[in-house]
Amino acid sequence: MKDVIHIDKLALEDIDKGQKVHCYIDLVEDGMGLPVKVPLMVAKGLNDGPVLGLTAAVHGNELNGIPVIQRLFKEIQPNKLSGTIIGVPIVNVPSYLRKKRRFLDGVDLNHIMPGKKDGTVSQVYAWRVVDKLVRHFDYLVDLHTASNGRVNSYYIRADMKDETVRRMALLQNAQIIVHNPPSDGTLRGTAGELNIPAITLEVGNPNLFQKGMIRDGLTGIHNLLGYLKMTDSLVEEISDETIICDRSYWIYSDVGGLLTVHPNVTDIVHEGDVIATLRNIFGDIIKDYKAPEKGVVIGRSVSPVNQTGGRILHLGIIK
Repeated sequence: MKDVIHIDKLALEDIDKGQKVHCYIDLVEDGMGLPVKVPLMVAKGLNDGPVLGLTAAVHGNELNGIPVIQRLFKEIQPNKLSGTIIGVPIVNVPSYLRKKRRFLDGVDLNHIMPGKKDGTVSQVYAWRVVDKLVRHFDYLVDLHTASNGRVNSYYIRADMKDETVRRMALLQNAQIIVHNPPSDGTLRGTAGELNIPAITLEVGNPNLFQKGMIRDGLTGIHNLLGYLKMTDSLVEEISDETIICDRSYWIYSDVGGLLTVHPNVTDIVHEGDVIATLRNIFGDIIKDYKAPEKGVVIGRSVSPVNQTGGRILHLGIIK
């Protein structure tokens, strides 16, 4: 087992070339005045090159990204690496420990980036994630999953108008890519504002490890390392089956009841197709929901209990 060092700031120049380092960085203090420590994994190559940042668990229940980072660091050989890889397997430590999606004050950390230096508890935490960690990156892959009660395809959010970001997204060989411009309050969007090319990689479902999704995420990152000439990894051919969407949106229910969503993720639906059925507690059909236009199912609800305004499915509009 590697020794773990404790630091209050990340100084890449103090790490020897050709080394892997595990550390905890002090980010904020809890109610007892004790530091909240965020785990970091750093691999510094023998040769100069870019800094690739990998982040996971910005939401505390999004676990698939953790073993993606862990496995990558087991496979990486620093003596054959150009540049540096910084892995942050758990960004949102307080929520991870509570097995909750949102931060301590009930805020979604990925909606308030880059936070505030002197704001609320969640705003300060977000600001320090960006200030102490993200500013060191030249590129960023931020790993997420679906939320509670929902399932996701293996898909990417990226600013497809930026050629570097577009290439990063295509290299993941995802099932679906959704165009998302920056400046949206996310970690990815904040990185984009700092001129750090970034993508969000949605790796399956919450609260569990999915071997296939983890393997796909790892392959995509190896592709990116090869493209950036950080390793000699062979880049797997970009899949012709990747569906690119120029926008996406959720479809919501307007009444409550027991919901059955019919299509699966990655299914193509057409305008007028019945996508969901809502029943009352006695089993009578209240309403059928229909697709408003042609699109691909990016994610869907799997929880039968659905109140007014509940999510039905995430529809991507194919470019």
